[in-house]
Amino acid sequence: MWQITIKRYDHSRCGEWNDCVRLTRNATFLHLRSYMDYHQERFHDHSLMIYADGRLVALLPANAEGTDVYSHQGLTYGGLLTTPQVGASMMLTIVDRIADYLAAEGFRTLHYKAIPYIYHRQPSEEDLYALWRKGAQLTARDIASVVVPERPVAWRRDRRYNANKAQTDGVTVMRSHDYKPFWQVLDDNLWRTYGVHPVHSIDEIELLSGRFPDNIRLYEARHEGKVVAGTVLYLTPMVAHAQYISATPEGKHLHAVDALYRYLLTEELTSWPYIDFGRSTENQGLVLNETLIYQKEGFGGRGVCYDTYTLPLHNG
Repeated sequence: MWQITIKRYDHSRCGEWNDCVRLTRNATFLHLRSYMDYHQERFHDHSLMIYADGRLVALLPANAEGTDVYSHQGLTYGGLLTTPQVGASMMLTIVDRIADYLAAEGFRTLHYKAIPYIYHRQPSEEDLYALWRKGAQLTARDIASVVVPERPVAWRRDRRYNANKAQTDGVTVMRSHDYKPFWQVLDDNLWRTYGVHPVHSIDEIELLSGRFPDNIRLYEARHEGKVVAGTVLYLTPMVAHAQYISATPEGKHLHAVDALYRYLLTEELTSWPYIDFGRSTENQGLVLNETLIYQKEGFGGRGVCYDTYTLPLHNG
């Protein structure tokens, strides 16, 4: 049996944390501290480092809020990051020890955002089994639309027609390093449609793209030199994820997003195993934005779930 030890992360362990992230089966650049800590003032970090017989084998990116612990509210996904040494039996012990540790610290509930399987470089769902064994309940399920370039679903006819028309009407697509024009498009569209601003400010996305130039890319669709649509991609070993997609009213009329994604799917993203257009749900998955998912499914996207589990914690 393993001797499992739990230590809370602090900045002195940054190098050790990042080294472990690179060894895990399921982490991405979002789990490196240089990404996680860009918004550290918004969250009370309570990340955990899990050792087996003195060797660091797993990480749990997490933050605390009152008597609740979340994995991690500042990340799209943030479950246990595990090295190849962690099998099912060890994971049962790890989840037990984490629950005991958090309960002893006075926490009552763990909210666990599992990492969708498409991001795993090797199968890594021992955590879901261990959570189920521990009595965790599925409390939120969002659905994303994902394309498998090697086995694509054919585009719907209207998407193909719109992409052709956009090209005929002079829409061009290119990579850009200047985020400000697209960020104005994005902010205007989100505010007009949903009354919200982007999760990242322009300063934050410029900071992050500078830190991770190989992982964060901006592509724009332009018409007569003007940005009318764009997308920000987060690139991980397994997934090209559309973090943001947006268009101006003119861009929507010109079907610029159709032209943008035809270019990306046929030219830029062919080597990725999965292309994730992101979620189309709200209110913990209870509300489906049917217009949004209809558009994504028109590009051949089909469903992958982003799941959240809740585990009550009991002291003693």
